[in-house]
Amino acid sequence: MFYPRAMSASCLAASDQFPVMLLTGPRQVGKTTLLQRLAGKDRRYATLDDPTLRELAQSDPALFLQRYEPPVLIDEIQYAPQLLPLIKMAVDGQRKRGLFWLTGSQQFHLMKGVSETLAGRVAILSLPGFSARERRRGDLDLPPFLPTTAVLAAREASAPKLTLKRVYADIWLGSYPALVTKQVRDRDLFYSSYLQTYLQRDVKDLAQVGNEAAFVRFLKACAARTAQMLNLTDLARDADVAVNTAKNWLSILQASFQVFLLPPYHTSVTKRLVKTPKLYFLDTGLCAYLTGWSSPETLEAGAMGGAMLETYAVVEVLKSWWNSGKEPPAYYYRDKDGKEVDLLLVQDRSIHPVEIKKSASPRREWAERFCVLDRLKPRRSKGGIVCLCRERLPLAENVSAIPVGLL
Repeated sequence: MFYPRAMSASCLAASDQFPVMLLTGPRQVGKTTLLQRLAGKDRRYATLDDPTLRELAQSDPALFLQRYEPPVLIDEIQYAPQLLPLIKMAVDGQRKRGLFWLTGSQQFHLMKGVSETLAGRVAILSLPGFSARERRRGDLDLPPFLPTTAVLAAREASAPKLTLKRVYADIWLGSYPALVTKQVRDRDLFYSSYLQTYLQRDVKDLAQVGNEAAFVRFLKACAARTAQMLNLTDLARDADVAVNTAKNWLSILQASFQVFLLPPYHTSVTKRLVKTPKLYFLDTGLCAYLTGWSSPETLEAGAMGGAMLETYAVVEVLKSWWNSGKEPPAYYYRDKDGKEVDLLLVQDRSIHPVEIKKSASPRREWAERFCVLDRLKPRRSKGGIVCLCRERLPLAENVSAIPVGLL
C-alpha cells in the first residue's frame, strides 16, 4: 500500500530543471519506492545492491551505462562512484533534463564525488522518514512550517487532533515506512534488524570501526542525549573511546542520516552566546529503542518524556522544510546566563522563535522568555509555543500556543 509522500512535487520539479537528481536519506525510508512511483514507463531501473550489477558498475562503468541508458534510476550510487564521470559525460553530450535519477544512503564519499564531478548538473534532495501528516495521509501541499499567521492557518485546515497518547505512540513507533504501514508489526525486531544492517553496511563502508560493541555504546549514548547540547567528552567517556574517535563516529551518524546537529544562532553583536550545537536523533522510534523504553506509556512517563517530545517537534519542523526541497533555516538560542529558546527559524530578515512544552495548558509566562531575543538582529517576529493544547490560542503579542498537530 503506497502512502503519498510530501517530497513528490519537489522531486519532479528538480528533475524538470536538472539533468541529474540525487535523492539521499537513511536506509528504508522509501527513496526507491517514491522514485519508482514517480518514474515513467521508459525509465530503466538498476540497483547497486545487486552484487552482479555492482561489480559491473565498478569494473566496467561504460558498459554498465550502455546497458542502462538514460532515462534511468540507479539505486545506491555510493557503491560505484566510478559511474559519476561517465554520467557527467552523458549529461554534457545529451543536454537534456531528467536523464539520471540517483539514490544514496550515505553522504561522505558520495557527496564528495557528486560535488566534484556533477557540480551544476545535479539537484540534491534529502528524504526523511514519514512525517505526521504523511502517516495519516493528510494534506501534503503545504508551506514549510513557520509560526506565522498565514502558514499556521494553511496548516490548521487539515491538522490532525493529536492527543498525548497518540503523540507518544507515534514517537515510540518511529517514522520508518515498514512500521507505519504495518508491513512489519514487531517494532523491536525491526529496529534490531535495522541496527545490524546499519552496522554491517553503512558503518563499515564509511569507516573502519573495529569495535562494534563500543560503537553501539556510543550510539546509545547519543540517543540518551537527544535534545541536549553536544558534549563529545561525555560521549567518549560513556563509550570508553578517545574523544577524536567519538568525533569521527559522530560524523558517521550525520553522514548516514541518524542524527542532526542544530547550530546555535549567533551574530557579531551577540558575543555571549554558546557556540555548541544541540544533538537530535532523526528517528524517535530508533532513539526510544536504543534507550530501552518498552512502551509509549513508559516513554511518556519516564525521564526522557520531555526530550523526546522536543525531538519529535523539531524533527517534524525540519521534515516540513526538507520535503519542500529546502534547507531548514533552523537554529537554537542559548546564552551564558542559561537563557534558551528551543528553536529559531530565520527567514526574510526576521527571527521566528519556537518553544516546545509538554503541557496541554498554555501559560502566558512561557512567551516572556522570547524577550531575550529582542537585542538580536534581525528583528524578532511572530513566534509560537508548540504544546499539547487542542486549538491555536494567542498568548502574547506575536506569540501563539500551537497544537503539535499543526507541525
